[in-house]
Amino acid sequence: MGEVELLPEKNLLIIRAIIIIYGDAAHEALAFQIAADIENFWNHAEGKVAIRDGWFSKKIYDVRFTIEGRFDRTLTPPIVFENTDPRNNYFRVEEFVHGDISFVDAINCNTGYFKLQNILDNSTTAAHEFGHTLGLLHPHNLDIRGAGTPGIMYPRGTLVDPPFQYYPEVAAGEKGGTLNPFTRRVLQKDIDDLHLADLPFNERGKAVIGEFSSVWHEKHLP
Repeated sequence: MGEVELLPEKNLLIIRAIIIIYGDAAHEALAFQIAADIENFWNHAEGKVAIRDGWFSKKIYDVRFTIEGRFDRTLTPPIVFENTDPRNNYFRVEEFVHGDISFVDAINCNTGYFKLQNILDNSTTAAHEFGHTLGLLHPHNLDIRGAGTPGIMYPRGTLVDPPFQYYPEVAAGEKGGTLNPFTRRVLQKDIDDLHLADLPFNERGKAVIGEFSSVWHEKHLP
């Protein structure tokens, strides 16, 4: 979830979000790293969007993401439940997660749960889950052999060209022969799928993308 702002004089569309983490595996440096990963992956696309500028013309905007990371050791359920700032996204971070994978609470949301191992070492997991908070689904076609670099929203298990597998020498579909999430990238198509031009901007040029899920997560136990 985030706040979107149009800056016509600079030809910029900025999406601002704050990733607030809590939990036993959360700490300040990790919050900064998660935010930097999300910002870097989404800005790597150098996305553009055409937005109507009058009746008969459109203006091209550069899409930029500004992501802030925070660790809040004093976060409480009421703060999450009562939050009204669309920039705020809350994620619990723990070493153990039921299902052994990070998740968000819905498509279009502002809460979720990160498995620590999923989000280390320049992983694309945080950027992928952030895409869900903005309303993006997993693509329907999970066999993209021949299509090159996989977009950020392709899930684990997707069939891809050998360079994007865990083990390039393994046959597609066999163990190690599916998408290595570290090879995903944000592409212009991912930017297009956000449908930014359809957002209801107010008179100040601002809009909200995503919705409030406002879920507080207790720690998962084995």
